[in-house]
Amino acid sequence: MKELTKAEDQIMQVLWKLEKAFVKDIVEQLPEPKPAYNTVSTIVRILEKKGFVGYKAFGKTHEYFPLITKEKYTRFYLNNMMTGYFNGSFQNLVSFFAKDNVMKVQEIDQLVKELEKIKTKKP
Repeated sequence: MKELTKAEDQIMQVLWKLEKAFVKDIVEQLPEPKPAYNTVSTIVRILEKKGFVGYKAFGKTHEYFPLITKEKYTRFYLNNMMTGYFNGSFQNLVSFFAKDNVMKVQEIDQLVKELEKIKTKKP
């Protein structure tokens, strides 16, 4: 799997939200200034070639749908980010955000609680 470009990610976010859509539906969901129909159509076809999107043909038009779940892509993307920026360490990632005060104390406490739950469930 490859990382999505910013434009591809924007299209996938719409498809994950709608679950299936025609190009015109995708264009309607995008923020202003809206890209041209042909631009969105081209990006969707690129996503299809990359294996992210499938379609069902209705005559000359196509209804597109995601082939990759948002969760699967998120996991892939975050694993790449952690490997590239944090040496594959979740601890380094959390420390980075904690040091820069991006994480609030309550969020850190909640994270610790979640980790404790996971720890107690594992054999």
